[in-house]
Amino acid sequence: MPMVANTRRQMARLAATLTALAPALGAAADAPVPSKGDTAWMLTATALVLLMSVPALALFYGGLVRTKNMLSVLMQVFVGFSLITVLWCVYGYSLAFTEGNAIIGGLSRAFLSGTFDAKSGAFSLASTFSKGTPLYELVYVAFQGTFAAITCCLILGSLVERIRFSAVLLFLVIWFTFSYCPIAHMVWYWAGPDAYTTADRAAAVNATAGLIWRWGALDFAGGTVVHINAGVAGLVGAFLLGKRVGYGREPMPPHSLTMTMIGASLLWFGWFGFNAGSALEANGSAALAFMNTYLATACAVLSWMFTEWLVKGKPSMLGAATAPVAGLVAITPAAGNVGIPGAFVIGLGVGVVCLWGVTGLKRIIHADDSLDVFGVHALGGTFGALMTGIFNSPALGGPGSTVDWVKGTTGFPGIWRQLLVQFQAVLLVVVWTATVAFIAFCIVKLVAGLRVPEEEEREGLDITSHGERAYDL
Repeated sequence: MPMVANTRRQMARLAATLTALAPALGAAADAPVPSKGDTAWMLTATALVLLMSVPALALFYGGLVRTKNMLSVLMQVFVGFSLITVLWCVYGYSLAFTEGNAIIGGLSRAFLSGTFDAKSGAFSLASTFSKGTPLYELVYVAFQGTFAAITCCLILGSLVERIRFSAVLLFLVIWFTFSYCPIAHMVWYWAGPDAYTTADRAAAVNATAGLIWRWGALDFAGGTVVHINAGVAGLVGAFLLGKRVGYGREPMPPHSLTMTMIGASLLWFGWFGFNAGSALEANGSAALAFMNTYLATACAVLSWMFTEWLVKGKPSMLGAATAPVAGLVAITPAAGNVGIPGAFVIGLGVGVVCLWGVTGLKRIIHADDSLDVFGVHALGGTFGALMTGIFNSPALGGPGSTVDWVKGTTGFPGIWRQLLVQFQAVLLVVVWTATVAFIAFCIVKLVAGLRVPEEEEREGLDITSHGERAYDL
């Protein structure tokens, strides 16, 4: 009997303990856990975006310069990408994607603090665009890190063949800190859908978001943050650096259109991670972004080629390799924000717009934007951002832009209103990045000097800056 009584007391204590723990256990059971499918997709998308820089962008840019400067371009992209990756983990992610004010975040995630607890083995979670569907924050850190790094590398296309390597590195540090991080925060930072619990709380949550997000501007994967941001900075640099020795008097053809075509092809491949990955989930939005990216790019190739054929009499491989980049740039802000009709129009339109940008517009502005970063990225990004404001309309096949995160409903404010918001966002980014780039280049000029001496430029940066040659001929 004593044993039976003791067993009964133990059972009673266990029941009481379980009763007390029931709310906590229930909450733990109900706590959302990242989907393995979403995690696998986002890790894959991150790797695809990394491939866009090394090797894709490096080969695309490298093939467009002269033989004597090929290695210098590879070096600038490879090391620039690595530099920004490190800075992103030190402070960039925290400045861009933590709560601060309307312009910039804080330093609560400096050195990625709080993303992983070694004692408990717990990982912090980041929001996606669906309630109760989190993502491991470290996956989001890596994904966005590849965006930051390639954006900085894009600028280099305007500066190649005459800029000091030390100037490249110092400029990237300044511009990344004071242009990329604030603009990423303004366009993309918000608290996430799970923060919207009641209608009364919604206004307070909205007030913590970045400035351009509050306006309601749409940028699915980086039309403003990446392409306009980099393209305008590149143009400023081209003006301040001056034209290459012999520009306009000596022929400066690409030394390997084969490499440029390979680079363009790899960019197209990697861009599916860039755009479809920006859905942050393996869902219908990712599928829409994937298909729009696929279609718009092909449309841009055809529109550019046939326009060039009509105007110049011959379709060129240089044009055919540049055209998909223009299409990819333009569909970036629109990828998950427009329907299939929008992808057709954006792709066909941007081929013509960017062809004019790298020919007619380039002659008008008289800048030696060496690899047409402004004409393709800034102009294409602007075209895509504005067209997003039109084709986001459900009447034109789009999904609509406004979301009531409490009720889970979507809407659309009207084409003219959304178009105005898109224009305001583009204008702010242009002014911001141009100002930061100008100041950054001036600082670099004072501290390290911007341009290599003329004799080094004539000999080529491969030998004079790095002591190596890309080819042993």
